[in-house]
Amino acid sequence: MPRRTTSPSSTGTGPAGSPTGRTAAVPTSSYEVERTYALAPDAPLPDLAGAGEVAAVGAVSTHRLDATYWDTADLRLAARGVRLRRRTGGTDAGWHVKLPDGSGTTEVHLPPGRSGSVPRPLASLVAALVRDAELVPVARLRTRRTEHALVDAGGTVLALVADDDVQGEAYPRGDDGGDGAGSAAVLEHWREVEVELAPDADGRGTAVLDAVQERLLAAGAEAAEHPSKVGRVLGTTGASPWPGRAPRPRPKAAAGDVLTAHLREQVDALLAQDVRVRRDQPDAVHKMRVATRRLRSALRTFRPLLDEERTRPLGDELRWLAGELGGMRDREVLLARLLGDVAELPAEQVLGPVAARVESSLTSDFAAARRAALVELDGPRYRELVGALVELAAAPPLTPAAGERADRVLPPLVRKVHRRLLAEVEAARAGTTDEAYHEARKTAKRLRYAAEALTPAFGADARELAGRAEQVQEVLGEHQDSVVARDELRRLAGTAHRAGEDGFTYGLLWAREAARAAAAEAAVVGVAARLRGGKAKALYR
Repeated sequence: MPRRTTSPSSTGTGPAGSPTGRTAAVPTSSYEVERTYALAPDAPLPDLAGAGEVAAVGAVSTHRLDATYWDTADLRLAARGVRLRRRTGGTDAGWHVKLPDGSGTTEVHLPPGRSGSVPRPLASLVAALVRDAELVPVARLRTRRTEHALVDAGGTVLALVADDDVQGEAYPRGDDGGDGAGSAAVLEHWREVEVELAPDADGRGTAVLDAVQERLLAAGAEAAEHPSKVGRVLGTTGASPWPGRAPRPRPKAAAGDVLTAHLREQVDALLAQDVRVRRDQPDAVHKMRVATRRLRSALRTFRPLLDEERTRPLGDELRWLAGELGGMRDREVLLARLLGDVAELPAEQVLGPVAARVESSLTSDFAAARRAALVELDGPRYRELVGALVELAAAPPLTPAAGERADRVLPPLVRKVHRRLLAEVEAARAGTTDEAYHEARKTAKRLRYAAEALTPAFGADARELAGRAEQVQEVLGEHQDSVVARDELRRLAGTAHRAGEDGFTYGLLWAREAARAAAAEAAVVGVAARLRGGKAKALYR
């Protein structure tokens, strides 16, 4: 079916030695919004003309689609709602990775190529989900599709309705199934109706889908039980990748339930952002780095609840990962900061190609940091770390203390971080060293993350404490950003001087950064004082 948007999609280089095919094609990506319905085989498709802004049913086309789906033997992709397939027939034949994305799906596409192995760019895209497992064919869907275009009064296509007759078969795990014959057996035969917004639906999308849905339900259709056709064949829902019951974080629940829920949330976030980092999506590096830091912070703050012998190495590896991501993120932040400052200066104060030098230098540094980070994300150390994190969140090595009530065990652990932050702010003000302020900033971040981990159980109290800790973090973050910016400005000024350029503007920018640092030092005491009051006292007194 036609896609809402199409654009180039960056991916990594693929894990070394992975059994992937080669392709010189550049992946493209698109965003889809669709709804699916079950309809009895003999039920007529209702007339959809007049449903909302649908004026008429336009062109009708038919397609025969044949899709082989790839996954690990234990269905790691399906467990997270990710689908990887090679499909022939239709208007978009090729390899596709479909990724959950808000209320829709992002699809990354490559031409069909060879059928015997997954193309390297797509294998790299899902490498963190697959880890050291092998990608193998797990299912095949053969679909006879009748597609109807829904158009408005002006002839613009609003949506496409696919009336699908589907045969689905699952392969025994680890069996490539050959051409679909032999050991593969037909499991199901059913009818499904899929309604997908067209690219030109613009802001009318939800209204169009709602109006069409009303007609379909009135004709006897029902919302599809599974979010995807292959999910129906494989018996997966994509609802949760975690085993057993979901922990319910409440004040009177076991402290281990609160911690487990938080660890799972952050591992989910890390894996989701891993895919976005590989696709070079906006803010993905920052969000992945935050998930990494939250995990490391949880292991430190809630140490008495976990077997430290097993979790200490994880903390070290998470610090390594944050460092690998930091090169990209730091350059990203610094580039926006310095270019913004140059743009604010009066023209007569900008002597020489200052903005061009800043952009060229930091963009080059960012690209190098990105290449280095992607090499690590495709390396064995990272894959082992992700595997260990998944195991940790699936079955945390809890101590007996984790079995006690959350409202008795967790607040004292947050209290320790709270006291440490207040002490570090006082020490920084007394010593006025950049490193002391930086350490206080890291502790403010740790307090914020600890309070956020408790928010599902403790509600407004934890949320308030997290907000106040974030205010301290932001003030001290401004101080640290100024320290980093001044170091970079000295480096840029030296390079400009050696090139025969005037260093005046770099000096102005340096002075501005020094003033920002001084303002942050003056402000932090008042902001930190707010940590002593409010409803959140219940968590740290």
